[in-house]
Amino acid sequence: MNKVLLFNPKSATAKYRIPNSVLQVAAAIDGKYDWVIVDGNLEKDPYGRICQYLNAGGFRYVGFTVMPGPQLRQAIPFAKRLKEAYPDMVMVWGGYFASNQYKVVLQSGWVDFVINGPGDHAFPALLDALESGGPYELIRNLIYKDGEQIVKTIKADLIDQEKLPALPYDKLDRLYPLERYLGKTYLGRKTLAYHSSIGCPFTCSFCAVVPIYEARWKARPAEAVYRDVKYIKDKWGADAIEFHDNNFFVSEKRVVEFSRLIHGENMVWWGEGRIDTVNKYADDTLALMREAGCKMIFFGAETGNDEVLKKMDKGGTQSAAQIKAFAARLARFDIVPEYSFVLGLPGDGPAQVMRQIDQDIAFIKEIKEINPRTEIIIYMYSPVPTEGSELYHQVIASGFHYPQKLEDWISPHWENFDLRKNPLTPWLTPEMVQKIRDFETVLNGYYPTVSDIRLNRFKRMMIRMMSGLRYRTNVYGYPYEIKLLQKLWKYRQPEIQGF
Repeated sequence: MNKVLLFNPKSATAKYRIPNSVLQVAAAIDGKYDWVIVDGNLEKDPYGRICQYLNAGGFRYVGFTVMPGPQLRQAIPFAKRLKEAYPDMVMVWGGYFASNQYKVVLQSGWVDFVINGPGDHAFPALLDALESGGPYELIRNLIYKDGEQIVKTIKADLIDQEKLPALPYDKLDRLYPLERYLGKTYLGRKTLAYHSSIGCPFTCSFCAVVPIYEARWKARPAEAVYRDVKYIKDKWGADAIEFHDNNFFVSEKRVVEFSRLIHGENMVWWGEGRIDTVNKYADDTLALMREAGCKMIFFGAETGNDEVLKKMDKGGTQSAAQIKAFAARLARFDIVPEYSFVLGLPGDGPAQVMRQIDQDIAFIKEIKEINPRTEIIIYMYSPVPTEGSELYHQVIASGFHYPQKLEDWISPHWENFDLRKNPLTPWLTPEMVQKIRDFETVLNGYYPTVSDIRLNRFKRMMIRMMSGLRYRTNVYGYPYEIKLLQKLWKYRQPEIQGF
């Protein structure tokens, strides 16, 4: 039986994160196929490590998990070199980038198959078919080329997460000491990254999750999540958790159960949710969450314009008034709201786009007045292929298009596109982009993020003083003095670098 090598490319935010996606695939094939993981975040020479395994023999299958952005820097050139050096090797890609950009991935000629969404069943079924020489056309969640034609098989229902095998943490520990994945962050000294659910039940038109999960969500039971967290805490000393679910807070009942279980374990935790969902939680639930260690929650506020919120398909219930009221409400429970905003959506001409940018800047400042502890994350709108949405049709009509070759995705401007920092969208002028960036610089100077643990009290006071006049007078242009301090002190932006 051939062996499987699973590669986790290096990411700007993942040095201290357990590679949950490849570990979950490893769990799906464990006991039937021998596997190893190569983690690009922890290897000095990850390509050399991959070749070391392949040269030893027995490895026919190589699987990559690929997110948009920095991971492409390793994934694309590595795939090309590996296919040239080992032409008989079968390469399989999974992850958001592969699923959403499958055409350019398969047309490169280096990747043989794409797993379209969860691979818990698709990946082992594909291996079984290739090992036996059997057909794979009926395997769900699979994309591949048949001659010049690209074939997409039917999407499978999401698997009940409690039916999945346990993640093989101990086997990972033998490859890479698991303590190396427990990093010092704003949350704790040894922070664990954990996925407790997959998908999201909403259809936001700017979100890369929507085309993959199609408004579906499945979660591990609270008791199973607690069991995993408790195991890693007791064995390796974890004291904090980052829940990297697309939407951890879908079920209030599950959150209450987990909070009761984790209460008393002295674990600090963070997760992502929706304002209109968590705003429905009872006060008792929010109080319990904070007592159980919930310190901060990431929310997609997006904009203060109700019409634009509707255009974004934000579920029909989120509003500017709710966004403001919720920031005030969370302050009562000592939970920090981390609000992200998406600026620079297409509009009816440049004047309307600029006007909306100005309105969102004013709204962000209003939020900070209501609850100064609110963390603000600013993105510039980057289109995702949600082909059924009105917003995406407007994007395509504007003349926007993705790279036609896989290699083009590793050019610096397209990498920044995936980080939502350089949108490459035809309706945004350089003046608009500069205004957003300059405001972000001043905002981060006047309200430096609490998640940057390297900024001491003196540095925070100095950069706030230097930014104060600009912030209060709305003079954002050319803030070189603030940028100099941020560069000198290596200011950490959580939207790019995490905690």
